[in-house]
Amino acid sequence: MFQNRTEALALALPAALFAGLVFLVPVVLLLSEGFRVSGSWSLSAYADFFSQPLNRTVFLRTLKLGALVTLAAALIGYATAIAIVALPPGAKGRMIGLVILPLMVSPVARTYAWIVILGRTGIVNQALTGLGLTDAPVRILFSETAVFIGLLQLFLPLMVISLISALENLPRDVVPAARVLGANPLQVFWKVILPLTREGLVVGGTLVFTGSMTAYITPAILGGSKVLMLETLLYQQVTTANNFVSASIIALILIVMSFAANSLLKRLGVARTAR
Repeated sequence: MFQNRTEALALALPAALFAGLVFLVPVVLLLSEGFRVSGSWSLSAYADFFSQPLNRTVFLRTLKLGALVTLAAALIGYATAIAIVALPPGAKGRMIGLVILPLMVSPVARTYAWIVILGRTGIVNQALTGLGLTDAPVRILFSETAVFIGLLQLFLPLMVISLISALENLPRDVVPAARVLGANPLQVFWKVILPLTREGLVVGGTLVFTGSMTAYITPAILGGSKVLMLETLLYQQVTTANNFVSASIIALILIVMSFAANSLLKRLGVARTAR
């Protein structure tokens, strides 16, 4: 396409400079706020941030819910993706369309639907009281359980699509060969399917974990002020407290956690393949 590397670099340099100015510079300026204290560079703002019990609780809750949602999405996603890939082409296309369909609906509408389902007079409580399992409605809204369910429903399609793509590229003879050699279904999945589809798991896991940590609408509606997460805390710090230093700290924490999750998933995948 290009005659030499110099020509390619000359054409790419303006685009790279534009991307740097538009995307990188604002991010760097935002993140630098957390290191500037009284005109000097220091980590004291981070120490002050984590010294507050509320901030530590929100950080641990965000990390826990992100990990649980990612784990649940991986378990459900593998079962769903394997079932879809095994379908005939026509049925497979329709099922993939159904998986993608929720992504076409506004997250606000999808989240408010869970209020109808999980509320004190919602479908779940009506079923529980109707079956005689509880005497009074169970409080599900404004709890970690509600946030977990909402985030899982919100980001599960991303995991399923990533795993379907990975399974489609799986050599067709490896699973039958493993079965001929005497492997049971669990061994086939653990020793054949999982190592050969790790790239899809890494992509899907990163998308789900990052999305769960940075989601605002779902935790704000289903969790309210009782179940704060880092993104909702960031919003409060900017709009209510006008504290841009804390907002910068939270933004950097979210970025670091996203990269750490991606790196951990890659390492687990490589370690699993090497066995």
